[in-house]
Amino acid sequence: MKAILRAGTALAGIVVAGSALAADLPRRAAPPPVFTPVPVFTWTGFYAGFNAGYGFGTNDNRNGATVLGLNDASGLVPAGTTAVVAFNNNRTNEGFVGGGQIGYNYQFTPGSGFVVGIEADAQYADFGRERNRFQVVNSAAGVNGLAAQQVFNPAGISGLDYFGTVRGRLGYAFDRTLVYGTGGFAYGGGGGRDFGTGVSSNDFQTGWAAGGGVEYALPTDSFLNFFRSSAVTLKVEGLYVNLDQGSARNGAFAVDNAGRTVTVNSPGVLLVSGGRQVRESEFAVVRAGINYKFGSY
Repeated sequence: MKAILRAGTALAGIVVAGSALAADLPRRAAPPPVFTPVPVFTWTGFYAGFNAGYGFGTNDNRNGATVLGLNDASGLVPAGTTAVVAFNNNRTNEGFVGGGQIGYNYQFTPGSGFVVGIEADAQYADFGRERNRFQVVNSAAGVNGLAAQQVFNPAGISGLDYFGTVRGRLGYAFDRTLVYGTGGFAYGGGGGRDFGTGVSSNDFQTGWAAGGGVEYALPTDSFLNFFRSSAVTLKVEGLYVNLDQGSARNGAFAVDNAGRTVTVNSPGVLLVSGGRQVRESEFAVVRAGINYKFGSY
């Protein structure tokens, strides 16, 4: 019996000693946290958006007046009367512009670096509301008698109802800020019964455009970032557009009370001064825009 007690006491001592030794051993270190790199913004990717701004003419509007002499043989004034009509040939190529754009950027190095891209846009232009306004200089028929007729400018000066561009872009990105220059092909046109034909028509023009701007990509937590991603960008851009309008028409300039076309060669119509002109549509646009870039980073 004593032998059994001694054996049990010895076994208990061994267990206690083993526990104490285990407590003194170094504990296993916790695994290091997994490193998650912070995503670096890149401008690479397709984008689309909208813009709005203001355009104003830059060409020289100081052109000689077109003056017409009319008598009753023209069908534009009452019988037994005459009139002299003058067009100042000045136009107001300025007003609201707005539209949309789509494009693609490629950034060579994420973060900061050079960015190249291409962009196409189409714009509505509210230009030329006051174009081709005429004044009755001298009329035995009175102003009201002539103003009732459909009189159009024989010089064919047009306004601008729409324009668009297809441009290359080259810039440098400072992380989320992109500074760029741009240039390329431009087109535009305008319509209405004031192109010198007496009928509704459209004057399509082509040319070039150049400019530059600054674009900023909103952070994810920005209250302006409606998509809660880094894909929303804001931009401010200036653009110069030059469209070759070509030769203005010297054709029909009016329709008389009977609906007959009247030209500068019609009986009773004398072109006192003015005539065929070659002019360009030159204007500058300052606009702000918003884009959505497909793919957050």
